[in-house]
Amino acid sequence: MNSPLHVRWLGTVRYAEALALQESIFRNGTDNRLLLLEHPHVFTYGPSAELEKNLRCNPADVGADFVSVKRGGDITYHGPGQLVGYPLLTLPAKHGGDGPADSTAYVRQVEQVVIDSLREVGLHTADRFDGYPGVWLDIHTNPRKICAIGVRVGRNRTMHGFAVNVHTDLEYMSTNIVPCGIAEYPVTSIAAEGIEISMPDFVNVVAKHAALAWGNGVMERQDVAWKQTPEDLSAFSRGEGPGQPVRMLGRLARAGVTEAIELSERKPDWIRPHVKHGEEVLTLKKTLRELSLVTVCEEAGCPNLSECWSDGTATFMVLGERCTRACGFCLVDTQKPLLPDVDEPAHVANAVKKMGLQFAVLTMVARDDLADDGMQHIADCVRAIRELDPAIKIETLISDARGSESLNLILDARPDVLNHNTETVPRLQRAVRPSAGYARSLSVLARAKAAGLTVKSGLIVGMGETDEEVLGVLRDLAAVGVDIVTIGQYLRPTTNHLPVARWVEPEIFDMYKREGEAFGIGHVESSPLTRSSYHAKESEARAVPVTIGTR
Repeated sequence: MNSPLHVRWLGTVRYAEALALQESIFRNGTDNRLLLLEHPHVFTYGPSAELEKNLRCNPADVGADFVSVKRGGDITYHGPGQLVGYPLLTLPAKHGGDGPADSTAYVRQVEQVVIDSLREVGLHTADRFDGYPGVWLDIHTNPRKICAIGVRVGRNRTMHGFAVNVHTDLEYMSTNIVPCGIAEYPVTSIAAEGIEISMPDFVNVVAKHAALAWGNGVMERQDVAWKQTPEDLSAFSRGEGPGQPVRMLGRLARAGVTEAIELSERKPDWIRPHVKHGEEVLTLKKTLRELSLVTVCEEAGCPNLSECWSDGTATFMVLGERCTRACGFCLVDTQKPLLPDVDEPAHVANAVKKMGLQFAVLTMVARDDLADDGMQHIADCVRAIRELDPAIKIETLISDARGSESLNLILDARPDVLNHNTETVPRLQRAVRPSAGYARSLSVLARAKAAGLTVKSGLIVGMGETDEEVLGVLRDLAAVGVDIVTIGQYLRPTTNHLPVARWVEPEIFDMYKREGEAFGIGHVESSPLTRSSYHAKESEARAVPVTIGTR
């Protein structure tokens, strides 16, 4: 394996979301990756699991998810305090040529990465135990299992992986299941063995040994913020109703961003748009007012409004003008939202028809207050437009739906383009959009790709990220099969929002485009004034759909 190992610490991620992300990278990716994370309480089981014998509880009663997976092994527990690693690798053929990989040798590689990591932190008896999968301690005197391993290898690509008990609640595990179906020997953890090590420190050790095994000692690594507390979230996301927006400068500083450009500083020429609205634009504005509709083009003061409207494209913001989240870059109102307007789908469809649009973009405020996260309303808008004119193409720019099954409502409506923005690099997620998550956004895109849709995402730059971090995100988006990416310069709306850390020069945007498309993204729209919906129609036409399994 000659390429670097791309390592991502993703924080706490629900198992279903991590599984969707894994499956997409398994199908689409070709580079070597390692996802490191923790799961909330979950029991997973493979096809050969003996559940009647080894499951001792109703998972729902103990606050755990229960998920069937395609991997070896019996029933396994994942939860807080346990480091889970998912290597997603391309293995060489066993005997060269185009033959299958040596799965047995790969399992031993996974075991060795864990063994070497445990020995480095002081557990010198870590080893294999003949006849029993995983990694064990004191196999000759008092065998104790400290790591479960279960992998899948197909088309020489790998998924699933290992789970090391760092400071896991062992009683929760052993009371509710027979771990891995092995009743005769106990489980243990690094903490239970008397070794104190933090999760970040152990992640560093594992990442190092994984890079030695699968990246020739070289890794490209990005981490999400290590801690999220309820105070990171908007009042609505905490379930407390309306409240003051969360201000995130402290979190930005903790992420290493301390430089800022004053709001009063003159913008470079390349970020100073020259907007001119002709008679056609004024007529369209009148149509919108008559139908009581809002476009993001107007609300955000988009510099590209005239260009897009003249080209037959516009972006409508539905589900109201008040958001249940409080992102650090966004000017949208965060007061208590009103109930959705049941007539809005018909009004949007009429406006699209009257405006003569060929391509309509539907975006939304996050609606964490609704049981279906607003997805049915978006789907109704899609269907209303198609009933009036099925030739009109539709892009939906949606929230993450909290990672729930309600996302299927919009996937079933099958917009021509499904857009969900990752917004920024992993390191800045907690400051920029604390109610969201990097892994969750990737899983939304992965689920849309698995549904066979053209998939799009977007980034805003200039908030303190590095160019290498942006390229890392583009690699991640390519790995899950994203077809279109937009990249634009962040502009600070008010002094209460995150500051601009740098003006990104046009040449850098050109570089993002070249590199992103070289990674396999069908079309990258990248310039200082690019916004999520800029050149939406042209981007959809230019993007070469990334077919699952062809990367």
